[in-house]
Amino acid sequence: MTNKLAKRGLDLAKKGLLFQAVTALFVTAFAAAAGGSHSAMSAAAGSLISILPNSVFMAFAFRYAGASKNDLVARSFSQGSKLKLALTIILFVIAFKGLNATPLEIFMAFVITTASHGLAMFHYGTKE
Repeated sequence: MTNKLAKRGLDLAKKGLLFQAVTALFVTAFAAAAGGSHSAMSAAAGSLISILPNSVFMAFAFRYAGASKNDLVARSFSQGSKLKLALTIILFVIAFKGLNATPLEIFMAFVITTASHGLAMFHYGTKE
């Protein structure tokens, strides 16, 4: 049996990730058109650095639900936050060292994709 509030939150998070993925595609396509394949690769890396940790956090945040599992919810949320931060740092290191990507394009794609997730949460969260 699924908790009604948890299902609403999970649906909201899925919409946010979908909006983030669509934004990432547009950002990558724009980078490809403006600067070629290296720019597209850098933008795709920046977008993935935003999307992958959010996906991991979502998995941890919605693993448990209900008042009877309050301790588990708080612990899982905390673990998800820590893992999201660590994964973000690791992915930035990989992008800069391993891919030899352009820093400005990585950061711009990361910021735009992350902002789109926040805006989607605000937009879809205010609808009933």
